[in-house]
Amino acid sequence: MNNNIEENLDLEDELFEHYRFEVPKGQAFLRIDKYLMNLIQNATRNKIQNAANDGNIFVNEIPVKSNYKVKPFDVITVMLSHPPYENHILPEDLPINIVYEDDAFLLINKEPGMVVHPGHGNYTGTLVNALAHHFDNLPMNSSERPGLVHRIDKDTSGLLVVAKTEAAMTHLAKQFEAKTTEREYIALVWGNVTAESGTIEGNLARHLKDRMQMAVFADPEIGKPAITHYKVLERFGYVTLISCKLETGRTHQIRAHMKHIGHPLFNDERYGGHLILKGTTFTKYKQFIENCFKALPRQALHAKTLGFVHPNTGEMMRFDTELPQDFQDCIEKWRVYVKSHNVEEEE
Repeated sequence: MNNNIEENLDLEDELFEHYRFEVPKGQAFLRIDKYLMNLIQNATRNKIQNAANDGNIFVNEIPVKSNYKVKPFDVITVMLSHPPYENHILPEDLPINIVYEDDAFLLINKEPGMVVHPGHGNYTGTLVNALAHHFDNLPMNSSERPGLVHRIDKDTSGLLVVAKTEAAMTHLAKQFEAKTTEREYIALVWGNVTAESGTIEGNLARHLKDRMQMAVFADPEIGKPAITHYKVLERFGYVTLISCKLETGRTHQIRAHMKHIGHPLFNDERYGGHLILKGTTFTKYKQFIENCFKALPRQALHAKTLGFVHPNTGEMMRFDTELPQDFQDCIEKWRVYVKSHNVEEEE
């Protein structure tokens, strides 16, 4: 397994049951990592411990750490981020917006709504299906996904790098893992972010109650470290436009971190941003927000900038994109609203 690539791809939105065991009567207390090593073919203790750290090993439906000691009649389930079978990747002639390409890699400006790779409920129509049609012999990562070094969410727009050779994939993955890449996102969040800039630090792991969310944990042994630097770009009273630069690239990192500090992304349904969290109780205001949601029918997040060292030449490459039209339309609505309303008096 290429750990660098797995680190960059991180967890997926869904978990799938791969193994289920019921501990037999008479079993002596034994650490769960040792217990599972004896039951799962080709499983190393390190892989099992990583799965536990990611919150993917459950005992009686509760996630446990690798030092948990199994006891008779425990029901153990191992949940992983891909289905327990290999999906055949069907090449599909789908449009992809390639902003740069050479012998080593290509840069794609992903449209919102496009899933990056096949998974539960999305076995066709993904970026990987399109890549399989447009390119031959892309290198496979450890999850059998051609070319992918990192990923962005379905409803997040913006830049994604795809490796065209094994050497490029390894080189790029190491850069992501070493945190030397430049990644800037633009986000619109609920509330007035009072500080002009700041840093959010906190380990991310799956939410204990809602497994579709990621959450911040104070316990350093839970989840993976995540660091987000943010800067205010424009204020609209009830929402704030910010720039986020990532040191790490965890699943839902910006979405979970911003919710953690009380500023969920605008129209982010999974993290509660699809509700009216700030503003007035006036009917006209409610209608205004609904119009904003219609203009931007997704979480307000765009991967704007991506920079890294070229795998072959050693040259620093930096790519930048404009905000997509739906994002621009939503921001313009807020600019017009602020000009015609005193948001400080209304708050």
